[in-house]
Amino acid sequence: MPLLCARGVSFAYHDRRVLEDVSFALDDGEVLGLVGSNGSGKTTLIRCLDRILDPEGDVHLNGRDMRSMSRLEIARTVAYVPQNGGVAGSATVFETVLMGRRPHLRWSVSEEDKRRVSEALSLLGIGDFASRRADRLSGGERQRVLVARALAQDARVFLLDEPTSALDMRNRIEVMDLLARLAEERRLAVVTAIHDLNLAARYCHRLLILKDGRVLGRGTPSSLLTPGMVRAAYGIEAVIKDEMGVPYVVPLRPSANDSLVEIA
Repeated sequence: MPLLCARGVSFAYHDRRVLEDVSFALDDGEVLGLVGSNGSGKTTLIRCLDRILDPEGDVHLNGRDMRSMSRLEIARTVAYVPQNGGVAGSATVFETVLMGRRPHLRWSVSEEDKRRVSEALSLLGIGDFASRRADRLSGGERQRVLVARALAQDARVFLLDEPTSALDMRNRIEVMDLLARLAEERRLAVVTAIHDLNLAARYCHRLLILKDGRVLGRGTPSSLLTPGMVRAAYGIEAVIKDEMGVPYVVPLRPSANDSLVEIA
């Protein structure tokens, strides 16, 4: 049984349709990359999967319809890392990451809660920042704090909205490497919206390509990342190279025709 399953997910903001009939299934241990140009529906889909938004269609968590689950039940299983925000003004890094333990807290913070927070800080390489104010960190450091908060939440499903967008090249690789390793070792299901196709190809088991709110393609990076698909999804001409068995996208120029998908 898939850990996370979406069937026919659609959503509209008032009369503007932004998602239409999106379906996929994700097992534990897998990383799914949501890719597509700005405005393709990636963020909206992630918010629908976390039930921040109430979409048409069905979203099942470990076989259970999420509409039947309370907010607390969802929070114990699903961790959401937003693209921006989520850092309280005067909170320290430790306090911010501790917020990830809220679904598990009883009357007070336990030693186990503190241990989980310290472990998450260490894994993200920000243990030295524990006593610093989170709002005084760089954008990349704050992003690491948000990922650490999700890790401390002890969830089985991670939903991340462009977790590497504010990071430099080294930190992007380190964060994606950590997410892939956690998915395998802790049997997590990870859904991440990501703009960097080459990072997605390297670390995601499968991709879901969105365009104008619809699924343009789904499958492995090797099967999907073709010149025709990149043209259709992004409106650019590109060359796809093979780097140690992983596709590598080299963008060339804007395309004159982004409507044709050629499987090549």
